[in-house]
Amino acid sequence: MTLLNLFNLSRERAEARLLVLTVIAAGAASTASAQRPCDPPTAWGPSRDLYCIELVPAPGMDGVSGRLELGHIPGPFTVAAGADGRLRYQLTLRAIGLPPPERLGDYRSYVAWVAPPTLDSVIRQGVVRNGSTALGVVSLEKFTFLITAERDARAREPSRKVVLRGQSAATRLFPPDLTQFSLGSMHQPNGPAGGAAQQGHQSHGMAEPADSALHWTTVPMPPGLTMLPAEMALRPSVEAWLPSGDAPAVQASGRVKLRDGDTLRLEAGLVQANLLGRSYSMFAFNGQHPGPLLEVTRGSRVTVLFRNRLSQPSSVHWHGIRLDNPNDGTPGLTQAEVPPGKEFVYRLRFPDDGIYWYHPHVREDLQQELGLYGNLLVRPAEGSPYGPVNREAFLLLDDLLVDDTGLVPLGRESPTHALMGRFGNVLLVNGEPRYRLTVRRGEVVRFYLTNAANARTLNLSLPGARLKLVASDVGSFEQEQWVESVVIAPAERYVVHARFERPGAVPLVNRVRGLDHLYGRFLQQTDTLGLVEVLPRRTDRDLSASFGAMRRDSTGSAEIERYRRAAESAVRKTLVLTLETRDLPPITRRLMQLDSIYFAPVEWSGTMPMMNWASTGRQVRWVLKDPESGRENMDVDWRFHSGTPVRIRLVNERQNLHAMQHPIHFHGQRFLILAVNGVANRDLVWKDTVLVPAGSAVDILLDPSNPGRWMAHCHIAEHLSSGMMLSFTVE
Repeated sequence: MTLLNLFNLSRERAEARLLVLTVIAAGAASTASAQRPCDPPTAWGPSRDLYCIELVPAPGMDGVSGRLELGHIPGPFTVAAGADGRLRYQLTLRAIGLPPPERLGDYRSYVAWVAPPTLDSVIRQGVVRNGSTALGVVSLEKFTFLITAERDARAREPSRKVVLRGQSAATRLFPPDLTQFSLGSMHQPNGPAGGAAQQGHQSHGMAEPADSALHWTTVPMPPGLTMLPAEMALRPSVEAWLPSGDAPAVQASGRVKLRDGDTLRLEAGLVQANLLGRSYSMFAFNGQHPGPLLEVTRGSRVTVLFRNRLSQPSSVHWHGIRLDNPNDGTPGLTQAEVPPGKEFVYRLRFPDDGIYWYHPHVREDLQQELGLYGNLLVRPAEGSPYGPVNREAFLLLDDLLVDDTGLVPLGRESPTHALMGRFGNVLLVNGEPRYRLTVRRGEVVRFYLTNAANARTLNLSLPGARLKLVASDVGSFEQEQWVESVVIAPAERYVVHARFERPGAVPLVNRVRGLDHLYGRFLQQTDTLGLVEVLPRRTDRDLSASFGAMRRDSTGSAEIERYRRAAESAVRKTLVLTLETRDLPPITRRLMQLDSIYFAPVEWSGTMPMMNWASTGRQVRWVLKDPESGRENMDVDWRFHSGTPVRIRLVNERQNLHAMQHPIHFHGQRFLILAVNGVANRDLVWKDTVLVPAGSAVDILLDPSNPGRWMAHCHIAEHLSSGMMLSFTVE
């Protein structure tokens, strides 16, 4: 019998033979605060379907059973990815009923293995036994797992005596059969959009008259993907819209240093931007894209006089800053929308140093996409919270969706791309493609990274430079860490030190794994956002010693230590992230029902472009649900006492039409990420935005210390505009 034959068990037969296994995790019982994928199921835990593999005994192995956990690898990010974009998991086997191997013949031990579906290589994972065994790290999307009986515990290849076997969730992906392909030629009964336009949704005051020359055409296709004919016929069921009118040329972003008591005039308006030789009508703050970099000192107070020169209402949200509630910039909660031509005065205070950003909170899917965002740096009054560097660089990361005619239009009455969010096909750094930086050999550069994209989570690396992660949204990590790459979701910020030792060009790249949903395969996708040119001449100030030292933030750790007891408390609140749809085109619903057989923890790129583009906020309702009260979105009204930390579990529900990651942002407060899928986080940092992968459960400790009525929401702009928000009050 060949190795391939050993795996040739039909899915139906495998499922029929699954055994129920209840095994206690090593050393401790499963509790509400430490739920892991293979623990006995609870109402709201991580997805067993995605992160726990039921193992099937080979014929004749009665009474043997097991589960393999794809565990989260502790680290600074809620998903563990290598620089190549492949996700990594820590394998933990829980086995029961394994007989002494000699009972099976001339065998002395059991050994675990993993192999890709092609079986062109088999990777040894180690000797296993009954109970819980920690194995190695796997970075394969599709793999087969097996346990074999071996004569030699040091065997480098598996024998034919298979005892247990299983397959990762991604192996369920396969091309649709001919019947499903035939669905692709279905006639759309209600026109290209697959459904009549619904009425009654607000247009948020977008006053421009309809441009009769503007209409939906199509959206660009990612290279290497194929769509079915019925998918290519889809169009959004809302009116196409783009800004128009005479406007000045956009300016490069400048820096404004503000002292305590200063007043800043900030204006949102229309500009003409030139990207890759083509002119686009876009939005900008003070005519700059990105908006000006604002620099203040911690503890200072400034006034911002905001004037709205757009033709639609707007506001300014000061993302991550624990300011006074009336100045948060959230229409409907803290202020009214600022109408066209009107002003609003923000009075800001800055209690925490770090890198923040500002953007609108009205139709973010539209206004932020068109360029309304900027960075805000809060420096400490004295010294630096980080180690020394030769220079600083501020990188606002974004993407823009364009086709051969220019910007792909947006939805006038409601957002398009409501299912997955609007992924662009031109990646930008500080509003421009092809970022450039020149440094000397040996220089250490501090990069302030901010993801301002509507939907795209990035996996950034600088091949050839060593990276040290030092800080995130609202402060420094307790302990600096070496990283291969930085996983940064929309609205997150990270501070990274990079040392460039070798002369030459070092690319800034985003390497991820896209998913071809039609053919059930993973694609390597690499985007080069820019280049760092390292000159041969060595820097005059050698910082190699300080760069090589892993600093510990003793001040931050001392503050976090005050929250340790609260961090060990039980979960007090649960928030379920889910989805409702209505009136989707038949081809979209049927293909997505097939696609729901598997969801990747992170949807890195827009590989379902037509179905995503044609879905609108009228058809898609993203939901934040409080399972205790049954309330959803803005009907949720949590109340917390100031100064009393609250452990909250964020559960990204896998069982819906399309589960995907959500970056969840809490206004006006900060929190600690305590655990991902039951694995404790050992290096804490204060944050305001957390990426919750599909099917995952992430525990956070909210520090509700800032009184007022605030918002929490998903920071994929199209999800927010499709309802994914709630309110909470700190009393």
